[in-house]
Amino acid sequence: MNRPSHISTIDADVRELRAADHLLLELAAELGLPEGAFGCTHLVRGERPRVVLSFTTSTEGTARLLSAKGYEVTAGAPDEVGRAVVYPGSAELTGTLTIAELLARSAIGRVVVLGAPGEPPPSQSVVTRDHVRPQWQDGELVLTLQSAVGGVLVPFEVPDPTPCCADH
Repeated sequence: MNRPSHISTIDADVRELRAADHLLLELAAELGLPEGAFGCTHLVRGERPRVVLSFTTSTEGTARLLSAKGYEVTAGAPDEVGRAVVYPGSAELTGTLTIAELLARSAIGRVVVLGAPGEPPPSQSVVTRDHVRPQWQDGELVLTLQSAVGGVLVPFEVPDPTPCCADH
């Protein structure tokens, strides 16, 4: 799938992925993103590790709206491997779907299963946990899945990860 051409990045000094997801979803709702838009998170490493957001749309209006909200907006994406939170069809990926349904309903172009050669069969069930976060790889949205109990697949990224060292 071709990505729309206007990309805007904002750095809201967010340090955690969950907080970045929340902000991105909040902004996407406030902005009323047009059909076909993408909203991604990007990890920035270095002296000031953080998560920045990018919005990709078919018009320049999103950048103007974000600037009007007081965000510093830069043109372009910070990298080529953003993690998609908002993308065409993302709202339709709830409950249990087959691989074929998942691909047909969304902008996801391909799925891979950790530790498995090749692609899973189109009839394979995926329990989405209502949290499907594919990543851009070579210009294509790719969803990484893993095997789960009961012979189903689940997205590799869990919706509510346990913080490191939570038990001590």
